[in-house]
Amino acid sequence: MFYYDWTYILFILPAVLFTFIAKLAVNGAYEKYSKKFSARGMTGAQAARAVLEANHAGDVAIKQVAGKLTDNFNPETDSINLSEGVYSSTSIAAIGIAAHEAGHAVQYSEKYFPMEFRGKLIPVSKIGSTISFPLIAIGILLSFLSEKLTIIAYIGVGFFALSTLFELVTLPVEINASRRAVATLSETAILSEEEMDGAKKVLRAAALTYVASLAVSLAYVLRFLFIIARISGNRR
Repeated sequence: MFYYDWTYILFILPAVLFTFIAKLAVNGAYEKYSKKFSARGMTGAQAARAVLEANHAGDVAIKQVAGKLTDNFNPETDSINLSEGVYSSTSIAAIGIAAHEAGHAVQYSEKYFPMEFRGKLIPVSKIGSTISFPLIAIGILLSFLSEKLTIIAYIGVGFFALSTLFELVTLPVEINASRRAVATLSETAILSEEEMDGAKKVLRAAALTYVASLAVSLAYVLRFLFIIARISGNRR
């Protein structure tokens, strides 16, 4: 007889499927618009530099890194790291992604509060993720001895929820970076109006992946709470 965890199917599976759809969307948008090139012939690296200069944040290093869609802004080194398919490409997708990462650099230079808050959450959320599962497991086991000890499991969920908070704060940071990118690309005419439509589609698809990450994290919190509450209820 096969065993299946119906709480996983109820809470986690829909979020995982959403994540899969989001990844398909971003890969599809990237593949489509990485084959359509801008009329001005500006590379991703040049577009990132233009966005920085337009927003008075020019003193930021722009580097090429290995991998596909590994683009990021590193506040510790104050550098924009662009993947091989973005750094030297003149495609609409490359320019949109590079401008987005430049948007993060502008956020950092302006001390954008949500970004600073997210930075402070990184070490806390890592610690929370590390100790949450042991606490939840220990709390559930000890609850067999005393129902009051269930509080340990709830504390574990609280620590895990720190990573959910991190995902929640990340969402507006990413959306704001895309808005800054789109506004600057339009104002500086780096992309034409028609080309802007493609860049927006790439960035919207990318934003969907952050929504999916938040959905997965929130689904785990709800599942943990449901399991703990059900175990506590069965002991009464």
